[in-house]
Amino acid sequence: MTILGVESAIFGVDEFERTVQFWTDYGLEPVSSTADEAVFEVATGSKVVVRRRNDPRLPAQYFDWAGVRETIWGVDTQESLERLAADLGRDRELSTDPDGTVHFIADDGTPMGLRVWHKRAVVSAPDEVNAPGAIRRMNQLRKWRTRAKPKAIAHVVFFVKDYVGASDFYRERLGFRYVDHSRGVGVFLRADGTFEHHTVFLADCSLPGFPGTPGFMHIAFSVEDIDEVMAGVEYMKKKGWQTESRNTKGGLSRHRISSAIYYYWAIPGFGEAEYNADTDYLDDGWVPRVWDFKFGSLLWAHHTMEFFKNASDEWDVKFDPHGASLEEFRKTPKVKRDRAA
Repeated sequence: MTILGVESAIFGVDEFERTVQFWTDYGLEPVSSTADEAVFEVATGSKVVVRRRNDPRLPAQYFDWAGVRETIWGVDTQESLERLAADLGRDRELSTDPDGTVHFIADDGTPMGLRVWHKRAVVSAPDEVNAPGAIRRMNQLRKWRTRAKPKAIAHVVFFVKDYVGASDFYRERLGFRYVDHSRGVGVFLRADGTFEHHTVFLADCSLPGFPGTPGFMHIAFSVEDIDEVMAGVEYMKKKGWQTESRNTKGGLSRHRISSAIYYYWAIPGFGEAEYNADTDYLDDGWVPRVWDFKFGSLLWAHHTMEFFKNASDEWDVKFDPHGASLEEFRKTPKVKRDRAA
């Protein structure tokens, strides 16, 4: 293993105080706070760093809204970091902080960094689920939760112009694994040192309802189970936060791709924070698949956006072990791609 996941997601925001309050209510643990920066963390040690949008410490703005301006990937050892940096330095400018963090720009223009990370182990204890003929919890109530406390950053999602080309960089230069292809919409990739279904999703920015230009879309946080998701939902509602955003109507849903239960919250300014539970966990024995995007996106949903309506229940998923669907998509002229948008 090399990259263990998201060590830090660094935001540049317009509504600083309101965004700090959002993450506090969302359930992240405050670490430090000044007039210009607030740092939160989750159980693994992953951090959310909030800075003002014009903060000179942030990399140059490459999209026109508030959101994640830089993603710092946690690396297992100094040797791994040096190996990755030496390779990246062959064809791009690098900068290194006093703490050893290496900063660079990915081929698709996304600012990134690499930092040695001593990722903390976490323990979850989701309640057993009872069903007729399958009793797993006898004479025992489920946990009484009052709010969500996310344990990990599960993944980040970015809009890109060419998701196949962008995925090349992650796979060839950072060692990410190809996981699944949502045909015509985007590609799921997993960092080699983590097991959650995906660490990053790259989405075609030109699809209907999307902004048309690259940038941040959403960030997902892992919680124990559906009860913790809904406890978080109830708490956030009481605090007055909104579920609807430019990209989603909110509500509880479950993907077919990744199997995850999820619930989105509108981050002040733009983008979403996702409570994520019961996702698939994978290793290198996983065989990638290519999915019809409507079929793969939703198993069920509280609210179905126009983008996903009229989806067929007909099975539309095939094995794609060597990424042939990505290569086919790469070679097909954009105007002829069947995205059924």
